[in-house]
Amino acid sequence: MLRTIPRRHRLLAVLAVAAALGTGTYAFTATNTVPASNAGSGSGTISGYTVSNVQYQLDGTTPTNIDSVTFTLNASASVAKAKVVAASGSYTDCSIAGGVNVTCDFSPNVSVVSADQLSVIAHS
Repeated sequence: MLRTIPRRHRLLAVLAVAAALGTGTYAFTATNTVPASNAGSGSGTISGYTVSNVQYQLDGTTPTNIDSVTFTLNASASVAKAKVVAASGSYTDCSIAGGVNVTCDFSPNVSVVSADQLSVIAHS
């Protein structure tokens, strides 16, 4: 003769199995550590700098070479780079005084004949 399990006992058995699985799953996920992070989206205006008061300093020994260039930016910057030969792939790091007064010392010096464009990269 086949005995049937009362409905109440079946429900308790299902709940016990679910609790055991839930506890086991929690035990595995409880060991994860995720560092805090930030995420977001936003926008802002990017405007270029205006370069003024450009002055080239020639090398004292070889005046056919440009030793450095100084200029003023219209807004404060924390980084500035410049080059005076359009075909050159590299920019010279510049120093900034007061956020707007920039000096770029070329090393090696650049021939006046090859200088064809002042190109400046700056950001705050």
